[in-house]
Amino acid sequence: MKKILLVVDPQIDFITGSLPVGGAADAMDALADFIRKHDGDYDYKLITTDWHPYNHCSFTPQGGLWPVHCVQNSVGASVWPTLLEALYQTKGEVVVLRKGNKVEREEYSIFNNRKSHLYISRLLASHPVDRIDICGLAGDICVLNTLKDGVAKYGKSFFHVLEDYAPSLDGGAALKQFIEKK
Repeated sequence: MKKILLVVDPQIDFITGSLPVGGAADAMDALADFIRKHDGDYDYKLITTDWHPYNHCSFTPQGGLWPVHCVQNSVGASVWPTLLEALYQTKGEVVVLRKGNKVEREEYSIFNNRKSHLYISRLLASHPVDRIDICGLAGDICVLNTLKDGVAKYGKSFFHVLEDYAPSLDGGAALKQFIEKK
């Protein structure tokens, strides 16, 4: 079976920074162990990242919902180090995809970013894949929105959620509800 691992926003600001998700550090460390144990299972490991300009529309100083987070080139925008090491120390190509990189546009789903969506579409067209395993942060926001958009485009059987590695702000309720109804 050909698989892709899609890890949504495993960034420092969502783990120990300005917008932390409870249990995220433990979940991302456990995901690093999972990746090492499944070395070679994934042809591609896609990592999405919020990549916000300093004055992004989602930030509270600009009238948005969230504190300043994942500012381009900041420490908070970096991928969690334990996970980054596991991704690069195992087989399979690692690709970092950006979203939320325009001042006036919020993108909870990687499929909302034109450039990243195009990359995924081309990858899937040129490399037959049986399944995408999805996880990351936060389970009830960016993972859920990416999953919803992915299911709408590619079908529900194409995605498998690694729930243990998708902690949520709501304790996992919204993600679990979507998984069970899909």
